[in-house]
Amino acid sequence: MKARVDDRPVEEALEVADVAEHGRSPEGATTSLDRRLFMQLHAFGGAGDTGALVAALESARVEGVLYEDLNDPAGIALLTVSESPDTFVSELRGFLTSPPFSELEPKPELTMLGRTYAIGYEQDLEETLVERPRRRVLDSTLRWAIWYPLRRAGSFEQLSRKEQDAILMEHGGIGMAFGRAGLGYDIRLACHGLDRADNDFVVGLLGPELHPLSTIVQRMRKTRQTSLHLERLGPFFVGRVAWQSTP
Repeated sequence: MKARVDDRPVEEALEVADVAEHGRSPEGATTSLDRRLFMQLHAFGGAGDTGALVAALESARVEGVLYEDLNDPAGIALLTVSESPDTFVSELRGFLTSPPFSELEPKPELTMLGRTYAIGYEQDLEETLVERPRRRVLDSTLRWAIWYPLRRAGSFEQLSRKEQDAILMEHGGIGMAFGRAGLGYDIRLACHGLDRADNDFVVGLLGPELHPLSTIVQRMRKTRQTSLHLERLGPFFVGRVAWQSTP
């Protein structure tokens, strides 16, 4: 009998060179796509004139969303979107280090960066990885957002794939129920190795009203993943849309 790791042959477990995202066709065949969206959130204080920020974003044709911070009357956050991480250290770097954004007070503790990913069962990878996340963050009807990072505890990684799937289904079922009701939608981003706090994921909850998003977080606290297998959660950014780029 061949040795196995997490229900997979050792040879398969050691195949680390494949960096594409994988899904499954309706017929059960494995599909692949080497595309994904990166999203980055930068938060700032001292933003007295949101109008000047909006004008600058429009002029520079930035793709993303400007939020007004619920917990800071002079706070804002800018969520930017790109398929290439180079964008964040080229065009956006120059933009954010020039007025009016360079005149703001950065809040690095609220900086978040992640990439869309597939879990292996999605039938339309382009929709999952690129189209739907972009469409959701730029949806003018989804006025409120809660963004936060999280890190799983090592106990989750020690579970079998079957146990992990059951826990994730419980967690995901809450999000799907709120989505079907039009009350809230989630953006799931992987950030392994991408932030200084060594988080695993960034989550965005988007909706037309704030209260249901808070309720999603409340309901998630009771799931096995959150109550038993998270090492840390947050900090949280809560904001309302002040501007969105045109989809």
